[in-house]
Amino acid sequence: MLTKVELEEFKHKLLDRRVQIDKNLRGTSLELDGIRDLELNDEGDYASASAETIVDSAILVQQRKELTEIELALDKIRQETFGVCEMCEEPIGIARLEVKNFARYCIICREINEKELKQY
Repeated sequence: MLTKVELEEFKHKLLDRRVQIDKNLRGTSLELDGIRDLELNDEGDYASASAETIVDSAILVQQRKELTEIELALDKIRQETFGVCEMCEEPIGIARLEVKNFARYCIICREINEKELKQY
């Protein structure tokens, strides 16, 4: 089980990351709006802008997904269930939480979950 100090540290890390993602999302959205407003002179300009838009859109999707995971982790801290695997209900190792602050599964259950997802 995590100590109160460890929980506070993870809470601050999650909150800091949430602020960073919010900034990234606002910035990327403004960039995408700017690209849409550009007057593109030739196919090369259009292809380049399209490629950037696709990459930026993929980043937006990934960051929104991470934001959802962060919100879930913050809820778990409030409910005092943070750091507990959603599948086996065993503690998630602190080393794993350090790498992925919003981890929902221990290493073993994550591997099982990923194998099941690949089957579909």
